[in-house]
Parts: sequence; C-alpha cells; structure tokens
Amino acid sequence: MTIEEKLQHFQDFTMQDARDKSNQMLDEYSASLDKIFEEHREKKLRQAQLEIKTQTESLKHDRNKELSKQHLHIKRNITKKQENLKEKLFVEVKDLLCKFMESAEYNQLLISQIKAAKNFAKDQNITIYLDPADSSRRSSLEVSTNTMLTVSKYSFIGGIRAIIPDKNILIDNSFETKLSEAKANFTFNGGISND
Repeated sequence: MTIEEKLQHFQDFTMQDARDKSNQMLDEYSASLDKIFEEHREKKLRQAQLEIKTQTESLKHDRNKELSKQHLHIKRNITKKQENLKEKLFVEVKDLLCKFMESAEYNQLLISQIKAAKNFAKDQNITIYLDPADSSRRSSLEVSTNTMLTVSKYSFIGGIRAIIPDKNILIDNSFETKLSEAKANFTFNGGISND
C-alpha cells in the first residue's frame, strides 16, 4: 500500500467516522428535540384541559347563578300573584259575609253564638257584644236568648264577642277575627286538578 493509498484510506476512515459521529449526534439531538417537543405538547395539552375544565366550571357556575336568579324572580312573581289572588278572594269572602249578614241564617248564627257563650260562662258574669251593624237586631236577639246584649263601639264585621271578666276570658266569634285567621292560614295548594 502506497502512502497515497494509506492517506486515502485514512481520509475515508476518518470521514466515515466523522459522518457516523455526526449522524449519531444528529440522531441524539433529534431524539432530544422530539422528547422536548413531546413534553411541551403534553404540558400544553394539560394546560388546555385545565383551561377547558376551569372555563366549563365557570360557565356551570354562571349558569347556575342565572338559573337561581331566574328561579327567585319567578318565585317572587308567583308569590306576588298569589298575594293578589288571596286579596281578591278575601274581598269576595267579605262581600259574601255581608250578604250572609242580611239573611235569616245569620240571625240563627247569632242566637247560637250567644247561647254558646252563656253556656260557657255558666253562672259567671258575662258581657256579650254585637257588631254596630247588628244594632237593629239587638231587641229581637235579647228576647230570643233572654240575655242583655251590648252594642260594641268598634265594628268587627259581624258575629259576637263576649267577655267573662271574673275568668279574664274573651270569646271572639267575630267575623273579623275568623276572616283574619283564615287569611293568615290560607295557602295555595297547587294548580288545576283533573280529578
């Protein structure tokens, strides 16, 4: 082998070795870049998923807040409507009571209330009050019940009120009280029934 051949062989060998090392370095660098890229991609994917989750929860929270707000608004409207209907209903009931007060049945009701109050008091002193609107019935009621009656200074729509001072008892069978109790205890129990 001549020097030139040896030199050529040496040059080929070193060039091949340099190419192999260069290829190995490029492969390592490429693998390193692929690894960095994959880590970066996974990190960005996690961030995107976290952002989606955060935004989804935020949207759910906003939706629930809006639904709650709308629910409260609807509930207020229903309550307002119920109060209006309740007022109208009790105006009608009061009108019906006024019509009832003109009937013979009302007279019988007063007689039974007066007798019940007297029976409750037994031998105790009792003062029975009539509504001022019933003052024209006083005489006939006193005869029917054999009881002294007092016309109240204050209207209580109808019915009677009685006081037993010795026992410190008030018997309140006035329409005003009954109407107030009915109004206070009145509730709407739903909508239309198909029963």
